[in-house]
Amino acid sequence: MNKYESLTNNLRQNPATWLITGTAGFIGSHLLETLLKLDQRIVGLDNFSTGSARNLEEVRSLVTPEQWERFRFVQGDIRDAAVCRDACANVDHVLHQAALGSVPRSIADPITSHQVNVDGFINILFAACNAKIRRFVYASSSSVYGDAPELPKVEEKTGRPLSPYAATKLVNEVYGDVFARTYGVEVIGLRYFNVFGPRQDPMGPYAAVIPQWFHGLLSGEATYINGDGETSRDFCYVNNAVYANLLAAMAGPPAANQVYNIAAGQRTTLNELFGAIRIQLVEMGFKLGERKPVYRDFRPGDVRHSLADIHKAERLLGYVPLTMLREGLGQTAAWYVSASTAVATASRL
Repeated sequence: MNKYESLTNNLRQNPATWLITGTAGFIGSHLLETLLKLDQRIVGLDNFSTGSARNLEEVRSLVTPEQWERFRFVQGDIRDAAVCRDACANVDHVLHQAALGSVPRSIADPITSHQVNVDGFINILFAACNAKIRRFVYASSSSVYGDAPELPKVEEKTGRPLSPYAATKLVNEVYGDVFARTYGVEVIGLRYFNVFGPRQDPMGPYAAVIPQWFHGLLSGEATYINGDGETSRDFCYVNNAVYANLLAAMAGPPAANQVYNIAAGQRTTLNELFGAIRIQLVEMGFKLGERKPVYRDFRPGDVRHSLADIHKAERLLGYVPLTMLREGLGQTAAWYVSASTAVATASRL
């Protein structure tokens, strides 16, 4: 029995109550799906600012009616302390995913990013403390490495943040450490590196690159690369992030009150990524011709290269990536093709 099977068997045999903030979002809905399939009890909190009711409906279609009955949804905002207190009542574990993501969004509106990502973070963390939860696991970000030039990125060596978004995530890590030492709550931060997969929204000015490219190639719209395409990232399929959250919630005391890189430990340039996505769609029968990306200026606040050292997470959490880039792109392609077909069918009705 491998580590993942052991973990899931343990959860099935010992059901608990979990709060997932941002449960209607991309990563949050995958956490919801996984935990419901493991027969856990879930409280979900979301205000639908970036999450979608469609994500919840998709999860509902993938679990049994009995499993869905174990889910209680709270529509509310983490900036409301009373909402946070209600959501944390009688909860064993908190998986805090709610945030306003995107470097460009934070540059355009740093105040709202701060209110959600910092004020909201303190609200839910303090409510969790008062509710005496077992473990608080939260989403940090590789953006906290900022201008640190070293590769791969090691948890103990961060640079200066390059955007308001990065600053909010660094502040989360500071507060997580302070609350652990001051209030005795067990806190773990997960520094996500470019998580991708099904249900990631391709629309809007702040959409991530992988859903944007799938949408553009499938719809015939232009696809853009910021810079020369040699910018590189450590792309992490969403089930790796889900696995890391479960490991972090269930790990022994030595793993608590620390932050961990969660990634694939593999670096890919944007040019390579575009080629890999194109190949996936061609292999599925799509005729893309000679379509190429449109190159434009670098974005302010972006780091040039990113690659995670995941040895600490492997050593203390037992984390290893379940799915690497190529396989993850294949599963992601299948979802976007299915979603685009459904949209096209609905538009003809």
